[in-house]
Amino acid sequence: MEQHTSATELEKKARTWMSERGVTVKDIAELVYYLQHKYNEELTMDDCNHHVNKVLMKREVQNAIITGIQLDVLAEQKKLESPLQETIETDESLYGVDEIIAFSIVNVYGSIGFTNYGYIDKQKPGILEKLNDKNSGECHTFLDDIVGAIAAAASSRLAHSAANDKSVD
Repeated sequence: MEQHTSATELEKKARTWMSERGVTVKDIAELVYYLQHKYNEELTMDDCNHHVNKVLMKREVQNAIITGIQLDVLAEQKKLESPLQETIETDESLYGVDEIIAFSIVNVYGSIGFTNYGYIDKQKPGILEKLNDKNSGECHTFLDDIVGAIAAAASSRLAHSAANDKSVD
């Protein structure tokens, strides 16, 4: 995973924990490409990586990552009290707290992120399909929504920057 020399300890921890859970910047960048390539014919994976890394530099995003991953890990280790243990372990559909954490990420780059997030959460392409595999023995109740939200936020950031570039012409 790409590291920045100026990364804070919190950012380093968030990136490390995501990597340990099998999620790379490249995985998220592929989701950004999936969301944006129809709207930007000049879009490259380098552009997508750049915007994902910018999103990962935000403290709100880092906090969401470490909180969500920690809850997923505790659920895997069966260290939560009932009924929270079962709720997170099964990714109970009416729980919703996992989406609330994701919304804290999506909010960083404006309302267009909500549309992107809703779409990618329903489609579950790429790494999201893997994270949603309930047969893996791993719990990603929070991480799948966090990854989708990072992709949605990076897509929003990219769309905003593309719109700004066109308005300069």
